[in-house]
This record gives sequence, structure tokens and C-alpha cells, in this order.
Amino acid sequence: MEAGGVKAKKGAAGRKAGGPKKKSVSRSTKAGLQFPVGRIGRYLKKGRYSERVGSGAPVYLAAVLEYLAAEVLELAGNAARDNKKNRITPRHFLLAVRNDEELGKLLAGVTIAYGGVLPNINPVLLPKKNEKVGENENAAKSPSKATKSPKKA
Repeated sequence: MEAGGVKAKKGAAGRKAGGPKKKSVSRSTKAGLQFPVGRIGRYLKKGRYSERVGSGAPVYLAAVLEYLAAEVLELAGNAARDNKKNRITPRHFLLAVRNDEELGKLLAGVTIAYGGVLPNINPVLLPKKNEKVGENENAAKSPSKATKSPKKA
């Protein structure tokens, strides 16, 4: 019963007959997301991953994808700033992904076009550092100690 004891007839979308139409609110806005929940739901249905798709599945998937995108973008932005650049390039994406343990594991088999490789020099190829600097200098100064030939028997 409505106010006044008379039941009001309802029109389309559950609103009173002749009343103003409510503005539609997207599921992305309801979930507080930037990624399109409706489009992801459509792709889930069209992809035939299962016979039925629940109402929460596209929301959850959109949230996960948005989080991953934000994470990679933040790390790539940091890599760009480290290289004193204002624009993110594929190189910055590669550096961001390969230097992060979890993202590196997730994208282990992925090739990023124009990303290059991580800077890496094998320790074997690096020049050897002298452990005792003082002894080598003394050996070079006194030729008698440095150039002793073994005695022949």
C-alpha cells in the first residue's frame, strides 16, 4: 500500500507511471572501477568459457585486470623516471616487469617487442681485482724479488 491507501501502478523499470526516468549507472561505476565490467562480461559469454557466467565474475575479472594494469604502469613510470624520461616506452615496461619478482614470474614466457634485454655482465668476464694492493706495488719496484728465476739442478 502506498501513502493514502491507494496502490500506485508501476510502469517500465519499476517507476511510477509518468515519473521521470532514472539515469542509468554502469556496473563499473557501481564497483568503483575504470575497466568496463559490461564489456568483460560480454567477452566472457562470447568466449564460451562456460555455459553460464555469474554476475560477479566480470566485476572480479575487471578488478584484477585493473590492478595488474595499474601495477605495471606504476613500475614502468618509475623506470622511465629513473632513465630521466617523461614518456614510457616498451623498454621501460620490460625493465619494470623483469625487475619485479612476481610480475617476472607471471610474464616469464612473454616477449616484449622493442624491449631489449636486462643489462647483465657475467662476473667471469669482469676484470679481476687485486686483493693485496700493497704487495704488488712493492714487487714492481724491486726487480730482484720480482724476476727470480728458478735454479737449475
